[in-house]
Amino acid sequence: MIGKRVQNLRLRRGLTLSELAERAGVAKSYLSTMERDIQSNPSIQFLEKIAAVLGVTVEALLQPEEPQDSDEADRLDQEWQELVREAMSSGISKEQFRDFLEFSKWRNRDRDPS
Repeated sequence: MIGKRVQNLRLRRGLTLSELAERAGVAKSYLSTMERDIQSNPSIQFLEKIAAVLGVTVEALLQPEEPQDSDEADRLDQEWQELVREAMSSGISKEQFRDFLEFSKWRNRDRDPS
C-alpha cells in the first residue's frame, strides 16, 4: 500500500522513477520494488527521503485512507502518528510492537473478572 501511494504521488508531481530516486538519493531499483509492493517494509529513513521530495509527511505515506473531517478524529490521528513516530525513532520493531500488543491483550483478559 505504501508503494502505491508513493507511485501515485510521484505521478501527480510529474516525476519519473529515476527523477524521484535521484532527488531523494535512493536506489532506483529499491524504489521500483517498493512501488510494485515487492518490498513492503521500507525504513523510516527511506520514507523520510521520499516524503521530502514529494512534499508530504511520512505520515501521509503511511495513512491507509484519507483523513477524516472531524477535528477530534484529526487530533486522535495526530496523537497516534506521534506515538508511531516516537516508537520508530526509538528503534522499536514492528515485531516488538506486536508482541507488546499481544501481551497487553493477554494482561487485560487476565484482569477481566467476567
